[in-house]
Amino acid sequence: MNTLSAAAIAQPAPQEFALSGAWTVRGLGTLAPRLAALSAPAGSGLVVDCAGIEALDTAGAWVLQKLLRQLRAAGSAVHLRDFRPEFARLLAMVGKDLSTQVPVTSALLPVSSVPSSHLEHLGRSAAGSLEQVMALLGFVGEIALAFTACLAHPVRFRWRPMLYNLRSAGFDALPIVGLLSFLLGIVVAYQGADQLRQYGANIFIADLVGLSMLREFAPLMTAIIVAGRSGSAYAAQIGTMSVNEEIDALRALGIAPLDLLVLPKILALSIALPLLTVFADLLGVFGGMLMARAQLGVGFGEFLDRLVKAVSVTAYLVGVCKAPVFAFIIAVVGCFHGFRTRGGADSVGRQTTRSVVQSIFLVIVADALFSVAFSVLDL
Repeated sequence: MNTLSAAAIAQPAPQEFALSGAWTVRGLGTLAPRLAALSAPAGSGLVVDCAGIEALDTAGAWVLQKLLRQLRAAGSAVHLRDFRPEFARLLAMVGKDLSTQVPVTSALLPVSSVPSSHLEHLGRSAAGSLEQVMALLGFVGEIALAFTACLAHPVRFRWRPMLYNLRSAGFDALPIVGLLSFLLGIVVAYQGADQLRQYGANIFIADLVGLSMLREFAPLMTAIIVAGRSGSAYAAQIGTMSVNEEIDALRALGIAPLDLLVLPKILALSIALPLLTVFADLLGVFGGMLMARAQLGVGFGEFLDRLVKAVSVTAYLVGVCKAPVFAFIIAVVGCFHGFRTRGGADSVGRQTTRSVVQSIFLVIVADALFSVAFSVLDL
C-alpha cells in the first residue's frame, strides 16, 4: 500500500516554486509555518510547478488558492505549470467565489487583464436568461408530472397546506384588494367625469367604469397585488427552507417537495384569485358609482340599469377567466425562484425580488396576449 507524502513547498529558483506531496486535510499539517514565511520577488513573473502534487482535496485547493492570492498580492504575475486537469477543476470550483482567479494552464500563459466588453456582457446576460427560461420550463414540466401523480393517487394530495394557503393568499388579501379596487373605481370615474360632462353623456360613466374594471383593471390589479404579497412570500419561504437545508431534509424523509410546497400553493391561488377578482369587481364598480353620483348626478338606480345593459356576461367572464392563468404564473414563478436560492440571506432577498418583478412582467405580458386574442375572437 502506497503512502502519500506530506504537502511541501520548495523554491528552487527565485522566480519558481515547486509544490509536492498530498495537499489534503491529512497532509497539510506542517505546511502553515512554511507558507507564513514565504516571500516572493515583487514585480516579476512567478512559476508554480505543480507536477509533484500527488493528491488534492477541497482543503488543499483552498490553501493553494490562498497561496496564489498571497503571491499575486506581492505584485507578481503567477502561472501554474503541469497542473493535472482534475485538480484544475477542483481548484476552479473552490475559487469561483474569490475575487482573484488564477489561470490554470499546462504551458506558461500570461494573465489576461482585459476587461469584459459590452458585447460579451450582453452575450452572457442572454445566455443566463435563456438558461433561466429553460429551467422554468423544466420546473413547469415537473409540476405537471407531480400533479398527474396526485390525480392518479389522490391520497398523496395535501389538503391542509392548500387550505392554509387559501386563507393566507385569499381571505387575508381581501382588505388590501378591496381598498385598492375601490380607489381605482373612484379614480376611473373621476377622470372620465369631466369629459363626459362636456358632451352631456353622464350616463355613459357606467359603461366606462363597468367595462374597464370588469375586463381589465380588476383582474390585472388583483394579480399585481397578489404577486407582490403572496408571490414574494412563496419565494421567501421556499428560499429560506432551501438555505436551511430543509428541502434536502424533506427529500431524505421521502416527502416530495413539489407535493408539499408547490402544488397546494398553485391550487389554492387558482381558487383564491378568481374570487378576489370578483370581489375587486364589486368594490371597483361601487367606487365608480359613488363618484358618478357625486360628480355627474347619476343615481345608483340609473347607474345599475345602464351597467346591466353596457356590460354583458361575456365581458364579465373575460375578466374572471384571466385570473386562473395569472394565479398559475404567480405561484410557479414564486416557487421557482425559491428553489433557485443558494447561499444565505442575501440570495433569499435577491430571488424574492426577482420573483416579484418577473411575476408582474409575465402577468402584464399575459394580459396583453389575452387582449389580442379576445380582439381576434371578437369577444
